Amino acid sequence: MTAARRFTRRVRTVLRREAHDLLHAGPPTLQLLRPLGPQVPDDARVQQVLDLCMRVGEVLLSSGESAGETTETMLRMATACGLPTVDVDITFTSITICCHRGMSAAPVTSMRLVRYRSLDLTRLAEVAAIVERVERGEFDAEEAATALTEAVSAPHPYPRWVATVGWAALAASIALLLGAAPITALAAFVVTALIDRIGRVLNRWGIPPFFRQVVGGLLATGSTLALFAAGVFPPGTQPSLVVAAGITVLLSGLSVVGSVQDAISSYFVTAAGRAAEIALLSAGLLSGVVLALKIGLAFGLTLEVAGPLPAGSGRFSIAVLAAAAGSASFALAGYARPHPLLAAGLAGAAGWGTYGALTQLTAFGPVAATGAAAIVVGVATGLLRRLGGRVAPLVVTLAGITPLLPGLTAYRGFYQLAVEGLASGLVTVTLALAIGLALAAGVTLGDFLARPRQPNRSSVVNTANEQPQQ
Repeated sequence: MTAARRFTRRVRTVLRREAHDLLHAGPPTLQLLRPLGPQVPDDARVQQVLDLCMRVGEVLLSSGESAGETTETMLRMATACGLPTVDVDITFTSITICCHRGMSAAPVTSMRLVRYRSLDLTRLAEVAAIVERVERGEFDAEEAATALTEAVSAPHPYPRWVATVGWAALAASIALLLGAAPITALAAFVVTALIDRIGRVLNRWGIPPFFRQVVGGLLATGSTLALFAAGVFPPGTQPSLVVAAGITVLLSGLSVVGSVQDAISSYFVTAAGRAAEIALLSAGLLSGVVLALKIGLAFGLTLEVAGPLPAGSGRFSIAVLAAAAGSASFALAGYARPHPLLAAGLAGAAGWGTYGALTQLTAFGPVAATGAAAIVVGVATGLLRRLGGRVAPLVVTLAGITPLLPGLTAYRGFYQLAVEGLASGLVTVTLALAIGLALAAGVTLGDFLARPRQPNRSSVVNTANEQPQQ
């Protein structure tokens, strides 16, 4: 048979199949009534499993995980514990879960408010390990609840000052990445450590996050102006990089990636809530930086914006190493254990290496290069989800994009708003916003391309309920 005849037969077969599907009725598009199975779980069992799922979801959501990933993990946990007919609804500050028990018993619904935001990567990894052990059948619901209580109530693996050192080392690494001199990197370390300690005091006093961002931006810029006025920075050391590094650290706590992931996954209410939080906290940071710059202008002090990033093979190697150190420092500030620190450093080096290669060797602009670098980080995250292991995927996501955050671009926009005028400042701030969106969208796309495919939810429910009647 010739190739042309084989192709004709293949086309004819496809057309015949399409015509058959078009002319015959198909399955229902939505399973509204789900089969019950041989037994209806009692109230105590249902409440125990729902409470377990709610606690898992609370840890994930408070750590910055997307609503889609949190929902999927809660559904997997419920199915593994024998409750396949469960629905989960997540908004920015609340989680609602409902177990349907058909027409034989009333549904059971539970809701919990997420009142805090706390990044603890060790606790996140331990919770993920508990979910995996439940899915493998090593834990039942009661054992999983006990293990989860121990994981959530356990103290941090490091003292609080270690987290402060992590944030300060992140700022110093970002300053070196941007081409700062060692004295400038040391100043960034000290200033950021001061911001972290004062921010912790304000948090203990119950000061809202908006005002903490204002204080952070004011301290980052005001402290640099004071050091500049005292003559700490020799000529040519670009003290404005201290402010840029501080802004990067303050931006690293914003859930930009989670917001875009929620929007793409159709969790629009949660995405809108996170976007409003990001806008408010960014406005607080802008207010603090501009206020400090205005005060400096009143005393005749100005921090000129640093020039373009230095190029060259030697400088590129230093920048990649600084990016790796910055990502590992971010993971350390989030109380990650030693093994995830290595994964975070590799993700940061890969992301910045991609960005540097595209900007120095090709005609890619900052937005496109940032998006491509974020895709690399997202692919690493997706592969980590596929392979499993002791490293939580969120560690790679958050730490890998930290060196790519537009701290220098944001400071340039803030400086222009304070000194040069509204028009040019808004353009630069918009560019910083575009870079942030490219980061979030790139990570989401890379994660989607590489992560393991999950079966359709209705198929899972039907398969779970196809049990022999007793």
